[in-house]
Amino acid sequence: MTIEICAYSLESCINAQAGGAGRIELCGGLGEGGTTPSAGLIEIVRKHIEIPIYVMIRPRGGDFVYDFFEEEIMRKDIDLAKNLGADGVVLGVLTADGQVDVARTKALVEYAAPMKVTFHRAFDLTPDPVKALKDVIATGAERILTSGQKPSAIQATELLAKLAAEAKGAIEIMAGGGVNHNNAAELAATGVHALHLTAKAFRPGRQKYFPEGISMAGEIPDERSVLYSDLGLVEAIVQVVSP
Repeated sequence: MTIEICAYSLESCINAQAGGAGRIELCGGLGEGGTTPSAGLIEIVRKHIEIPIYVMIRPRGGDFVYDFFEEEIMRKDIDLAKNLGADGVVLGVLTADGQVDVARTKALVEYAAPMKVTFHRAFDLTPDPVKALKDVIATGAERILTSGQKPSAIQATELLAKLAAEAKGAIEIMAGGGVNHNNAAELAATGVHALHLTAKAFRPGRQKYFPEGISMAGEIPDERSVLYSDLGLVEAIVQVVSP
């Protein structure tokens, strides 16, 4: 059972590795649900982290139907991740009616080789999860990250078990969304191959002065606090699945 930490900073990556996680999904754009991280972050994380690093390839927030230019950006970001030593990338392309865009995703999977590819939670926006599973297998992706098409993975144990069984070893199923050390054992019992979480916590930022009524984000987390992956939370879930 692999524990993958979704990380937005070097601090989080260091805690993930120290806590016993087996893989990192490296992202930027926290407020958008994860976008492609900066080249600087990828480079410095690779310099300090030994466990596998999968880089998010998502050129913007919003939906997963991309135009020609956005696909070109994705290819350039795949090149960058490859050149900076990433072990894999995380991506996914859908059609307007919510189906997996097999042709375009497959082209990106082949372009990313020899890096491996995780198909991200765009999977959870498809109308037929079993069909989507077969479609993602056809793209050549290595695994699927899914909450079982529910807000939280623990609400979808039946579907997660079905997907793990239907996969028949052709692809890995990784449960993500609300995963923590309290529900890890129940999720692992579904037969999924990996668990994905941020292990998030917040700490005060270093800046002390802030004018009243001004915010860059307008929501939590704002510029007064910093999100990070908590070492204790990483260690707790690793202990549950690998006592």
